[in-house]
Amino acid sequence: MKNQNNPANTASVDEKVNQQRPRKPSWPLYLILTITFIITVVSNQFLTLSQSLTAGLLFICIAFWATSLVPAYWPALGLFAFATATQIAPNQVIFAGFESSTFWLLFSGMVFGAAINHTGINSRATRLLMLVLGNSYQGTIIKIALFAMGLAFLIPSGVSRIVLIIPIIASLADHFGYEQDSNGRKGMLLAAAFGTFLPAFYILPANAPNMLLSGMIEALYKTPISYGEYLLLHFPILGFGKLLMTIGVILWLFPDKAPSQAIQATIEKSAMSTIEKRLLMVLCVCFAFWFTDSLHHISAGWVGLIAALVCLWPNLGLVAKNSIDKDIQYGTLLFAAGIIGLSAIIAYSGLGNILVNYLTEVIPFTQNAPLLNLSLLTFISTCIAVVTNLTGVPAIMTPMAGHLADITGLSNQAVLMTQVLAFSNVLLPYQAPPLITAIALGNLSISAVTKVCLATFALTSLVLLPINFLWWHILGMF
Repeated sequence: MKNQNNPANTASVDEKVNQQRPRKPSWPLYLILTITFIITVVSNQFLTLSQSLTAGLLFICIAFWATSLVPAYWPALGLFAFATATQIAPNQVIFAGFESSTFWLLFSGMVFGAAINHTGINSRATRLLMLVLGNSYQGTIIKIALFAMGLAFLIPSGVSRIVLIIPIIASLADHFGYEQDSNGRKGMLLAAAFGTFLPAFYILPANAPNMLLSGMIEALYKTPISYGEYLLLHFPILGFGKLLMTIGVILWLFPDKAPSQAIQATIEKSAMSTIEKRLLMVLCVCFAFWFTDSLHHISAGWVGLIAALVCLWPNLGLVAKNSIDKDIQYGTLLFAAGIIGLSAIIAYSGLGNILVNYLTEVIPFTQNAPLLNLSLLTFISTCIAVVTNLTGVPAIMTPMAGHLADITGLSNQAVLMTQVLAFSNVLLPYQAPPLITAIALGNLSISAVTKVCLATFALTSLVLLPINFLWWHILGMF
């Protein structure tokens, strides 16, 4: 009789399995490398060597992140290696991601998620949500999205909201009987992520680009934006409209059956343990500092890092002993650091300003065509958002608002507010740290998040933006 436990037999079986697996075609990789080379060579005819290398680096990183041909951390590590070897920017610029509060907020979010699962608070929160969500899959998606949007009025940081809601919704999906790759689980997590992220662009203190725009307008033009004015301009059409649109897109792309009643019934009432109370106290203090960041001016990332350190203290028992090795997804952290570093390199090279100057020269602005000019300004800001990231839009466009107002004949306020239309319309996940965090904490596939991004981008551009321009006209913006 043959020995079926023989390592040689096992190895041969593995080889046969690997041979049967469909291999990814190589041509997309060669195509990306070829286009990268062409972009670098052609741009070097018009730009400096450093800028042309940055342009090639930008394309290859975005292409790899968008297509998922390689793990997300690989382009990030490649970026660090190439940028330091060629010295296209100082090391403090290249590795700016590791100094960013967003990076450490993502790290603390992973620690919070591990602690919530370890202590059992996720099951307790899940039971409470079950009482509200009901038994319909469609109703579950709608209520999760509404709940997620409500958080945007309470917690000022998009990543912080993702950190809070994603572990709870993931646990809820488990108890509803939705397996890892099921549409139901993807739909619930996407409703939570996009529900708390997209409408928040139209609530002034709820996302980083909003606050950056507000701060720069006050610093440069001495005209601070009021909370109510900003909400009135953007939220009725784009905020609530995008929430409804996102719900429809998720239900269309990820349909599934109703939650399993048998699994819902498995969660029972129990008294809160000492460890749960400890973690709840740490989280409440952390959230209190997040709520009041306008008073103490301590970044949400550093508050989160301190709270994560408390969670990781061995004697408190808030996480497992090997949590720092098992629960922290270092590939995602490198991905986030790479994106932030790429944005910093682009800003340092001046590519963003070059693109704006070129676009304003070639785009046909007309003095007596406000709708056309608003559309063109939105297009320029959208290009900046794709080339840099969402926060790059106000950083580059705000100082040029006066010049653009003179060219277009629009008011300074109208020119400035077109930035919101652009940085709130996310084309790909790499542009937005909250979406990266949701991918990490919810173990979501980049392709699923990308599908929702592309669908909402197209529908917003074709449907919501024209309606919003009509709304602005009613309000007297132009």
